Amino acid sequence: MTKIAVVPGSFDPVTFGHLDIIKRGASVFDEIHVVVLNNSSKKPLFTVEERMDLIREVTASLPNVRVDSFSGLLVDYAKSVNAHAIVRGLRAVSDFEYEMQITSMNRVLDDKIETFFIMTNNQYSFLSSSIVKEVAKYGGNISELVPKQVEAALQFKFAKE
Repeated sequence: MTKIAVVPGSFDPVTFGHLDIIKRGASVFDEIHVVVLNNSSKKPLFTVEERMDLIREVTASLPNVRVDSFSGLLVDYAKSVNAHAIVRGLRAVSDFEYEMQITSMNRVLDDKIETFFIMTNNQYSFLSSSIVKEVAKYGGNISELVPKQVEAALQFKFAKE
């Protein structure tokens, strides 16, 4: 039986913190589906397609990673790809309460899908896409926060403004 997991997020943009969780998940599961969720409550900088393309580029060396998008309930997506697990990254204790609520709801929706939490490396514990965008917008150095492809994409986006 193939062990398939889903790593969901908005990934606007994908950061080294996200990649840390994706790579570590890919070392545990046979197949990882990185799923760009279209969150209607957020106003993204990158389109869903742009985010998917960036994730594909930066995970190209991971043969068991698939990139997809989804709008709707995560458990429905997980079922559609025969995933039995959801992998979520935790940066700090403050993330835990929110993640526990989502996990509890997902368990109500489908108790066969388990959620696994991976603590991010300490060097990325402060890192969020929002912080990266803010620093990039004002020309700050983000080379230690995101892959080169993402840095270039951010510079291009903000140069157009």
